[in-house]
Amino acid sequence: MIRLENILTPGRSLVNVPGGSKKRVLEQIANLVARELPDLDGQDIFESLVAREKLGSTGFGNGIAIPHCRLPGCSAPISALLRLDAAVDFDAIDGAPVDLLFVLLVPEAATDEHLELLRQIASMLDRSEVRERLRQAQSNDILYQVVVDVQSGH
Repeated sequence: MIRLENILTPGRSLVNVPGGSKKRVLEQIANLVARELPDLDGQDIFESLVAREKLGSTGFGNGIAIPHCRLPGCSAPISALLRLDAAVDFDAIDGAPVDLLFVLLVPEAATDEHLELLRQIASMLDRSEVRERLRQAQSNDILYQVVVDVQSGH
């Protein structure tokens, strides 16, 4: 069973990311991941995320989005967590703008394990006190630590 803190890193947990637009945010995610994982191509990541959004927004209410996609060349799940400095319109189901994004990139041969990770992320972000802690985190490290704490039941 993969745990979220094993696929997320402090370096991929960012507070006060400039928002702008949905497209701009997806670009930032792609650049962030590609910077940390040079084997992956930022343009591929961006295009895969955009293609997934075209199937239906990954904004699932309460200011949360879980952009996710299958990614060629990706060998294990990768996650990133961003809190925007200003919420952006993400075509979310409740119409609310999004300021918290939990990203999940998985290998092309996606498995039940990957669906399980998405469920873990969604159920974690479903809890208002978790969203509150993520929104109040003052630094990248604290943002990451919230996920670790929540995963270990604190």
